[in-house]
Amino acid sequence: MKNKELRSSLLLLLTAAIWGFAFVAQRVGMDYVGPFTFNAIRFALGSISLLPVIYLFGKSKVKTTSENKDINNKMLITYGIIAGGILFTAATLQQIGLKYTTAGNAGFITSLYIVIVPIIGIFLKQKSNLYIWSGALVATVGLYYLSITNNFTIQFGDLLQLIGAFFWASHIIVIGQFVKNTNPIKLSSIQFAVCSVLSLVAAILTEDIIIGNIILAGLPILYGGLMSVGIAYTLQVVAQKDAKPSHAAIALSMEAVFAAIGGILLLGESMSLRGYFGALLMLFGMLLSQGETILRKRNQSLNLKNKY
Repeated sequence: MKNKELRSSLLLLLTAAIWGFAFVAQRVGMDYVGPFTFNAIRFALGSISLLPVIYLFGKSKVKTTSENKDINNKMLITYGIIAGGILFTAATLQQIGLKYTTAGNAGFITSLYIVIVPIIGIFLKQKSNLYIWSGALVATVGLYYLSITNNFTIQFGDLLQLIGAFFWASHIIVIGQFVKNTNPIKLSSIQFAVCSVLSLVAAILTEDIIIGNIILAGLPILYGGLMSVGIAYTLQVVAQKDAKPSHAAIALSMEAVFAAIGGILLLGESMSLRGYFGALLMLFGMLLSQGETILRKRNQSLNLKNKY
């Protein structure tokens, strides 16, 4: 069991690394194409890349009637459209915001969804605890040091990332409800397709789509579509079968750290001491918000060992 948990933790850490470096790819890609064009192609590739996974792992062993299949398909499409719409909004804010901020800042601010999810849950009559509020407070102070200037203004790009973090959190909550009744991989493929179509419509209306520029942005787009969406999502699904939720949250929160590392190594970005202090506070706040879950899972594990 420990070997499985270690493997899962490593896979989740790899997932976080892929997602973190995706911020670099997204920023580089916009040197050649607009944000809507980038997302349209990226999410189309992501949707298509999941088709082999659906074929291999999505087969149901339970026989269903044609009537039940129709109901399930309608539910899947409905959920996919709703989730895809939220994903489109979140991804658009993130992509446009990257034009006005660094990959490191975008990674840390986006990762605030780890704190925002349980806070939104309060309005859905879900229980809160001291760890969540403490984590939110620490992360907010960190955001102040990372993004708020001495004149109490926030950079435009950071503001877009912050608004986007609420949509990423909403997306996680919606997906959490939808996957209870549908195949998660099929749902992901459909929502990615919906996001791609909406992005394409926006690109046609607002951007000049030039094939030559798309070719120049080919590598960042391929990374964003195949690696960040297709491969990383599959790794997450496989890894979370054997990973504890608390461990998964901690591993995936490292996405922000990898985004900062990628920005420094590949884009020559830098932070002030104030920015580094804020980033550390935000990371600590994210982990602190998971404190209750970590302790509960640890106690369950100890009780299980004592039982046997």
